[in-house]
Amino acid sequence: MVFSSVYFVFLFLPIVFLLYYLTRGRVRNVILLCSSLLFYAYGEPVFVFVLMASVCINFLLALGIAKKRHQRLLLLVAVVLNIGLLFVYKYLYFTISLCNLIPGISLPGKEIALPIGISFFTFQALSYVIDVYRSGRAQKNLFDLALYICFFPQLIAGPIVRYHDIATQLEDPERLGRRLFGKDPKTIEDLGIGAERFLVGFLKKVLIANQLAVIADQIFDLENYAALSTPAAWIGSILFTLQIYYDFSGYSDMAIGLGRMFGFQFLENFDHPYIAGSVTEFWRRWHMSLSGWFRDYVYIPLGGNRRGTARSILNLFVVWLLTGIWHGANLTFVCWGLLYFVFLVLEKYVIRPGRFQNGIAKGIYRVITLAIVNCLWVLFRADTLEKGMTFLSRMLGITGAEQMGFSGGWYLMLVREYGIFIALALLLCMPLRKKLLAFCEKSPKSAAARVLTALYFAALPLLFFWAVSFLVLGAHNPFLYFQF
Repeated sequence: MVFSSVYFVFLFLPIVFLLYYLTRGRVRNVILLCSSLLFYAYGEPVFVFVLMASVCINFLLALGIAKKRHQRLLLLVAVVLNIGLLFVYKYLYFTISLCNLIPGISLPGKEIALPIGISFFTFQALSYVIDVYRSGRAQKNLFDLALYICFFPQLIAGPIVRYHDIATQLEDPERLGRRLFGKDPKTIEDLGIGAERFLVGFLKKVLIANQLAVIADQIFDLENYAALSTPAAWIGSILFTLQIYYDFSGYSDMAIGLGRMFGFQFLENFDHPYIAGSVTEFWRRWHMSLSGWFRDYVYIPLGGNRRGTARSILNLFVVWLLTGIWHGANLTFVCWGLLYFVFLVLEKYVIRPGRFQNGIAKGIYRVITLAIVNCLWVLFRADTLEKGMTFLSRMLGITGAEQMGFSGGWYLMLVREYGIFIALALLLCMPLRKKLLAFCEKSPKSAAARVLTALYFAALPLLFFWAVSFLVLGAHNPFLYFQF
């Protein structure tokens, strides 16, 4: 089940919402846990057992670690089991395929169905066990730990939530005792902020990402990239660059909004990454929960930048190799991660964009950054490394004959039917909503703030029903990050 579906919005969510607010106390956590398992079981019920097995094993290992006996051994067991689970489902077949490329080796194996969101819930479980090892404090209530890992807003696509960030919220008497109807300002505030954030994410996903996906998929799904025209290749790459941002950030917005509606506050996952002035800054703004996870659980434990330049570069190499592998079992993802490693090292030790003082120089490097990010998304999207390189070569006009461009009518159709969505995508990459809300909050009594606030909150429900009409009519509704 996805958030951007009619079943979720008009059936699942209202029922869970009513059950949650019609009860009080710790039974609310039970309702959320049962709802989360039902949400995960929709379509693939067998993988609920994999999810719950992960929860129970990590719960028991964490309890053992908290007793401070054989801590390192138990932590090693936890790491091996969690990474092993991820490896079997996500990387075993890929590893066998690589081994079979070696002459004389022929290992049997077939591709295994991938549990949805396995990378996300495995990383959350692993971070919990490591935090217990560091702090010595473990959750003694299995249901609360299960809710932390399985909570449906962030279960299948993040953001990756650290246990210590919501530990107190799980047992918060205020959250567990709030009334839906009454004069509780905190409840009204959370519901209002959460609902607005969910709507914003829903509109990003359905009105922008889904529409851009129609054209991006039409181009990337071509069999012969070598015959692709240069303009069409650039259009495909740019639209996919926009699609993946609105797809994933929209889903993160919906997750953060849903969590807030139930009294949980998740950390931000995106901060307008396409306004970044460098590749380094881009990764401070893109998928921040994943970047923070690798920083705190891989880069810093390896020594970070405290052991000299050579060791720092090696640590960055490990982090970005793992980042590429985390995204998928394909050489395209490995190459994607390692190329980011190269650009980040160049920025840190050679280019040093922070030293640019001239506005023109900053602007030029900002354009270079966007070009790098755009080209690397091509590798991310391509089915094979060879096809990705061919696509990039067509963007540069290097290989092939321009015979498969699209007709003039196709370009007119693109502007006529999708121009408004492309324009919105380009415009909303900038922090306009953030500035609007900040202005209205800073000067709530001014006439301009009142008018802008009224227009904004009047537009949201209208746009929501427009977006729903796309879903009702069966419009294209993919979700990129389900594969992770």
